[in-house]
Amino acid sequence: MYTTVSIAAVAVLLYLGLTGLVYLRQDALIYYPVAEIAQTPADYGWEFDDLTLRTEDGVNIHAWYVPVENARGVVLFCHGNAGNIGHRLDSIRIFRDLGLSVLIFDYRGFGNSEGRPSESGTYRDVRAAWKFLLEDKNVAPERIVVFGRSLGGAVATYLASSQPVGALIIESAFTSLPDMAARLYPLLPVRWLAKYNYNSLARISDVQAPVLVVHSPEDELVPFAHGQALYATAPESKMFLEISGGHNMGFLSSGAVYVEGLRSFLEQYVFEEKH
Repeated sequence: MYTTVSIAAVAVLLYLGLTGLVYLRQDALIYYPVAEIAQTPADYGWEFDDLTLRTEDGVNIHAWYVPVENARGVVLFCHGNAGNIGHRLDSIRIFRDLGLSVLIFDYRGFGNSEGRPSESGTYRDVRAAWKFLLEDKNVAPERIVVFGRSLGGAVATYLASSQPVGALIIESAFTSLPDMAARLYPLLPVRWLAKYNYNSLARISDVQAPVLVVHSPEDELVPFAHGQALYATAPESKMFLEISGGHNMGFLSSGAVYVEGLRSFLEQYVFEEKH
């Protein structure tokens, strides 16, 4: 009997210890910033502006503005939870080939940006990028396509739910962070423990712009059902683009399916006034 009680006590202590660790280490479990910028647009032969944007709470964040001639719009690019802007040049190339200039920024704590990442911080960061396009580049809101991949999908949806963006594209995005945590840690009370929400499912119905949801059934990190739920909740007008491949490389491994899907959405909802 004492042995059984002892084993149960140890199990409870281990469970409580794991629960406490998950609560205390949430930042490290969510954000994986890399400081070194391995590549810049110059490595691809592109002209670009190397920028420092000031957020409303006084944090300097690093960004690139990569223009194209006769741009048909501008992409405000919100990347995922790992690496930095130097790891997104393949995506920038795709958008450039589609005739779009790109503003890409690093969240606080990523790359050359100051500070430490947090949910509220990432929202301040994207607002600073939005403000730069409106005030410094004089870009009309309806010409700005807000794009977010993975965690960036939540940041992009946040902005698009409160600003008159031209369009929203979210790729490999989750419904909310607690939903993701419940999948990864099914035995822990993660919905009570969560300090961060990134609740795109609650916000996407407030988006007043066309929405494209991109997701792969083979995504090993964010279930395909998350993309389907976001699409179902988004208001009209909207499109769903099913790609193939894993979470991080699906946009490349899908090749023409991905690029032509983006093109079709942009032609229908963003470029239509130029036809």
